Amino acid sequence: MSAKNSFQRVTVFLVAALILTACASGRELREERAELGDFFLSHAIVVADDATALPGSRPAEAEEWEEILVAEMRRRFGRYDGDRLYHLGVNVQGYMIAPPGIPLVLSPRSALGVTVDLWDDALGRKLNNRPHRIIVGEAISGETIVGSGNTQSRERQMQNLAENVVLSIENWLASNPDWFPPKPGPEGLDDDSDDEAGSAEENLG
Repeated sequence: MSAKNSFQRVTVFLVAALILTACASGRELREERAELGDFFLSHAIVVADDATALPGSRPAEAEEWEEILVAEMRRRFGRYDGDRLYHLGVNVQGYMIAPPGIPLVLSPRSALGVTVDLWDDALGRKLNNRPHRIIVGEAISGETIVGSGNTQSRERQMQNLAENVVLSIENWLASNPDWFPPKPGPEGLDDDSDDEAGSAEENLG
């Protein structure tokens, strides 16, 4: 990628991060979950070698993003126990890990931008036509309202962003139900039901 294109990408991401509204928190795994049919996450792949840190951001290594995002995908999608294998590929585009600032006056917000692709193992192909872009910010809490750079460690900020971006990935998958066939019911359920009904009729007779 040329220096000009790289600069343009950083500029677009920076503008999006600055105007981004606060995101819902992905920290808690509630009992209710998205409907993904016969989904099972097989491979979770994250690439962050070309991630751009926005000016003023705390530093982060590619390996750190890769480890934390894979772990979060396993945590959230481990709730789905279907038999059809899917693979998720995430490319980290850019990030801002907020540094300390002046509370409520000069407190940069943390943000993370990624692109995502989904593969269906049985079909042997990618399901989305082009990479899906996701940009998330921080969830509002007592620790972030005055600037997370003042109240949270770099690692906690990265964890928060990972949780929010994986929640957004789950919501994206749920918005495309045609990708996920329904999970089949127990084999022989209908036959057993018929047999039970027939036995009941005999007993009543």
